[in-house]
Formats: sequence, structure tokens, C-alpha cells
Amino acid sequence: MTQPNSSENDDRTPASDGSAALPVADAPVVGADMDAPGDTRPAPDAADAAALFDAVLTPHRSLSPTGFTIMMGAIAAVGFIGGMAFLLAGAWPVTGFGVIEIGLFYLLFRLNYRSGRIRERIRLTATSLEIERRLQDGTIRRWSFQPYWLKVHIADPPDTDSRLTLSSHGKSLSIGAFLSPDERLEFANALRAELARLRETGPA
Repeated sequence: MTQPNSSENDDRTPASDGSAALPVADAPVVGADMDAPGDTRPAPDAADAAALFDAVLTPHRSLSPTGFTIMMGAIAAVGFIGGMAFLLAGAWPVTGFGVIEIGLFYLLFRLNYRSGRIRERIRLTATSLEIERRLQDGTIRRWSFQPYWLKVHIADPPDTDSRLTLSSHGKSLSIGAFLSPDERLEFANALRAELARLRETGPA
């Protein structure tokens, strides 16, 4: 999911899958796999410069926490009723296997939600493009590119394995790996448009 914010155009179109965007002011940051090493030090000038483009990328989760709670409650209720029926019939081992299955189901869903903590923030100013990434364990990594020589690469039309890559002066970084192919292409085009506008007008 993407939430772009441009100083010249504040129209925001939600992702086609209905993902909820984080407010830019609250966005920490995040990750996909990378080709360039990360720098965990703060970027001193980024916070002071006016943003021409500011977007937060987050993984899509179709099931909300409330929906997950309701679903697990329903599964547990069905499992309890079925387990009691087998227990009363003398087939108590089946009840034990049922409890294990429900426990594994819960664990897998919790691991899936943990991966949803990933965040990436892409912020363009007149002098730099800053990428800030928060990993599942809360680790933050930052990269900075000079925008006038920056290239945005992605196949068009994209397929499932198409990577969205930023490259400049021998450095490259993959972003938005958790987005759908269409979302990656949509974001790439939006970023290219802002970079082109910056190159035409020059720094303020």
C-alpha cells in the first residue's frame, strides 16, 4: 500500500486493494530486500528540508485485528464442540490433535501479522531522496540518493517478480517488495513524475 504526498498535488488515491495508509507524520519506516548497505544514523538535513514528495509503503493485510479475533473465536468454539463430542465418544486422542491444530493455526497467523510491521518511507526534497525502512524487529535503516541522477527501474508491464529499484552512482536499492506488481508500477510512475518535475524547475 502506498500513501504519496506531494507539495504540489495533494490528491491521494487509495490502493486498489483497499489497504489503509498511515499518516505521513506518524510514519516511521521500512523494508524490503536491499542491494546497498543501510545506514542507521539519522539524516540531519532531511527533517529540515521541505518535502516535495512523501510516501509511506506498508504491506496489505486483508484481515483486521478485530476480524482475526472473531475468526479465532469461531474456530476455537467449533473445535471445542467437536473435541467434546470426540471425548465423550472415547476418541480422546482426536481432541488432543485438534487442540494442536488450532494452536498451529493461531501461531501462523501471528507470524503473518508480524511481517505486517514492515514500513518504508520515501521522502523527496530539492537536494535528496531519503529512504527510511523499519524492519519487523523495529530496526531502522536509512539511505540517501542525489535526485538529479536517480533512476527508477521496474518492468512495464510488471510481473510477480518485477523489482522496483532505485539506482544512482553505482548504488542501488530495492523498495516496495511487499507491494503487488501493479502497486509497484503505480508508485514508480508517481516518483518518476516528481523527479522529472524537480529536474525541470530546479531547487528552490
